[in-house]
Amino acid sequence: MSKIKLGIIGGGQLGSMLSIAAKKLDIQTIIYCDDVNAPAQNFSDEFIFGEYDDKNKIQEFVGKVDVITYEFENIPYETLNEMNKSKTVLPKPSVNRLIQHRLAEKDFVNKLNIRTTRYVEIEKKSEIETLGDFLPGILKTTTMGYDGKGQYPVKRIDDLDTLNIDFSKGFILEKLVKLKKEISVIITRFGNYSYEIYEPIENSHENQILKHSKIPAAVSKKIFDQSVGWATQISEELKYIGTLCVEFFIDRNENLYVNEIAPRVHNSGHLTINAYNVSQFENHVRAVCGLKKIPLKKLSNAKMINLIGKQIEPYRKNLKLGKNEFFFDYLKKEIKDKRKMGHITKLL
Repeated sequence: MSKIKLGIIGGGQLGSMLSIAAKKLDIQTIIYCDDVNAPAQNFSDEFIFGEYDDKNKIQEFVGKVDVITYEFENIPYETLNEMNKSKTVLPKPSVNRLIQHRLAEKDFVNKLNIRTTRYVEIEKKSEIETLGDFLPGILKTTTMGYDGKGQYPVKRIDDLDTLNIDFSKGFILEKLVKLKKEISVIITRFGNYSYEIYEPIENSHENQILKHSKIPAAVSKKIFDQSVGWATQISEELKYIGTLCVEFFIDRNENLYVNEIAPRVHNSGHLTINAYNVSQFENHVRAVCGLKKIPLKKLSNAKMINLIGKQIEPYRKNLKLGKNEFFFDYLKKEIKDKRKMGHITKLL
């Protein structure tokens, strides 16, 4: 049995799948989460419930682990930084602080001469009234928000009258592109110029929540190479350790744009569990725990379907799977609208 004890902050489905991958490598996992019903406790070796500013609970958690990682980015920087003083936190807290702030993230990407959509910082409603050339656009909070939360589509200035927006928070307005498709590239960086990179994944969303992912993505060689190159450049510039996802837009003129960076394993990469010899989760565990890198091999083309809200119920009641289909139940106790409850992966 390995002596490595991996601490994971966050107890959702990504924490669950990291725990499953770690178990395969004889690595023990201890989850720290502020949700007493966090589903990852069903898969981890130990679970600690506590708020992210509870110094005593955090000290207990840190004392039990050798290295720390996280499954979501909205963790206070101060918490990660304090942990990092006594145990290594990977990806490093400064990465998380950068990517928690949409404006700082976009500025960082642009400084690498990598294209993003046009964007502008918004501090008050009246500013938008002078920015007609940014419409139609999407107004996003500069911090927090995922799966469409904290995001407001704005087609015309008049739309602001019907949206209940608290402008005391920071916002960024992004001009919409004439979207052809969305893709993501998942990369695991082990060290300087040492990577394993999954091929681009094609994604489609419903109500701003990921619904389908598939490989191979139907993209040109130019887009394939450019997206992989940009993801590699971003991970190297961040001196990143672990698995990272870069989400991209492709417009109707075949221009590529970075949409967002996720400093963690990613929903679009669930299909890597069945489609590759090493999943994004196992690669993340290997990288943050300093284990050896195994060359990636794609075993099959695949598609993944997220089960949102009540879509999980038929599978829980009467599981009937076709050939080469795999069902993952996240074991979340409460079914809620717009909540990811599980997924199906089909090998093609």
